[in-house]
Amino acid sequence: MVPPIMVYTWSFTAATPDFRCHHPTQISDTYNNKSNELFSKFYQPTETECKLHQKLASLKECQRCYRKSYSSNRSTINSLQTCDNYVFDRSIYKKTLVEEWTMVCDRVGLRSTVQMIYFAGFMCGALFFGTMADRYGRRKVMGASFILMTFAGFLCTYGPQARFGVWPSYIIFVIARILLACSTRGISESGFVLGSEMVEPDKRLMVGIVMDYFFVFGEFFLVLMAYIFRTWRTLTLVITLFTIPFCFFYFILPESPRWLVSKGRFDEAETILRHIAIVNKQNFDSDAYEQLKETQKNSMTHKTVSIGVISLFRTKVIRIITLNLFFQWLAQNLVFYGVSQNTGAWELDPYLSFALSGVVELFAYIVIHLILNRLGRKLPYCLFAILFGLIALLTLPVQAFLSDNKSMQRSVMLIINISLKFLASASFAIIYLYTTELFPTNVRTTALGYCSMIGRLGAILGTFSNDYLARVWINFPIILYGVISLIAGILALVFPETLHKPLPQTVDEVEQMGLTLCSKNERRRGSLSNNAASHPTTTETL
Repeated sequence: MVPPIMVYTWSFTAATPDFRCHHPTQISDTYNNKSNELFSKFYQPTETECKLHQKLASLKECQRCYRKSYSSNRSTINSLQTCDNYVFDRSIYKKTLVEEWTMVCDRVGLRSTVQMIYFAGFMCGALFFGTMADRYGRRKVMGASFILMTFAGFLCTYGPQARFGVWPSYIIFVIARILLACSTRGISESGFVLGSEMVEPDKRLMVGIVMDYFFVFGEFFLVLMAYIFRTWRTLTLVITLFTIPFCFFYFILPESPRWLVSKGRFDEAETILRHIAIVNKQNFDSDAYEQLKETQKNSMTHKTVSIGVISLFRTKVIRIITLNLFFQWLAQNLVFYGVSQNTGAWELDPYLSFALSGVVELFAYIVIHLILNRLGRKLPYCLFAILFGLIALLTLPVQAFLSDNKSMQRSVMLIINISLKFLASASFAIIYLYTTELFPTNVRTTALGYCSMIGRLGAILGTFSNDYLARVWINFPIILYGVISLIAGILALVFPETLHKPLPQTVDEVEQMGLTLCSKNERRRGSLSNNAASHPTTTETL
């Protein structure tokens, strides 16, 4: 619930209100003051003047960022000049960072840079905390990440101060956001892997979907807080205070028994498993556990398991799976964050748009909850990814066909945008679950970390495309999303199906899973199933 709050808080704390030029002779700074509006129109460039004097992406941008410069007798226009100051509309947002640091027009890149650096922090956090979780445990990493998140939240709140000036405040805020991003990834990845490793194969979907549900609940909580607290500093403080109780989760959550077994810490794993059996009113199968211990000890005696990125490329099958998943994560992050950060295209109230986006996301998670244990992981994922690509590429002909009926065009485009949000949410949720089922235990969190790191390049590209590529051509981003999603859906066809399969413990077991296009795929699957069947109770629990 906490990670989505931290990811999307930026949508409100750095929202861009309507604005216009402020002129030195104006009496009031009120955006909707009628006399000031009339005065502004005298200085506001016309469409013809914008085309003659400036080559900008849109008439709206020209009229908000430039003003007419008259001759001394005010009879002729000399040129268009950039605005020195701006007046912001405070009817929706009381105070945002965009207004405080004037991140509009020629300074709009400052806003995009913060978000892109935030996703770069995601990359660092995914890499660092993923490796640490495989080395030192999921529980320790999650506890440390919550503490770091709370510290970073207070730094975001109180670090930027007017007495420091704009640039020092901006740098402090960027550093705080990087720490916030790192901690968010530590929580998300260690928490997801910990949950997946605590249940039997048929319950892994439930773990993933429950986390997705709470992801949406976090979005609903955020939009409610943003609606109540409309200044960026107050909202950031409220969200930070909300994270404090989670710092004590370390004392409540158990470590992953599967990870403990992979490290040879059998007594600790047995204690946790016995407690789980008591809570679930089940018998603990001591014989099966002793057999598992012997198998694991033999594996540790005869082979030193390599921990780290090298393990992800050690054999042919895991190498293909790793590279393919790297691209899948890049594609899904590009698509998901690109669509999610562009709800302004829905042309609704920003709070309503955000809430509606959350409802669509929740519906997507409900649908995949109902179908993944029936249809598997691969078929729904490929279907959603390819369907997203096709619908995205249809936006151009739809807009052209309905160009004469603007009302109908807006309605149809709203439906298309909602559909794209649904498909992007479903695909992103599936690939998260699918990834944990395709990698072995000893490098699972590391692999998830590297996938997440590569994925953040897609998130950065999504932010870049919405802020910059759209200025070149308004439809550039959606075409990019469509093409990338189509390619991702096709490439995913080579993945093995993981439905009802035990989580692989080693790289060798991943090799046995094979690939869809491998001639020996069925034999390999059968081998893995037979190995799993020899330890039915333990493998299902672990």
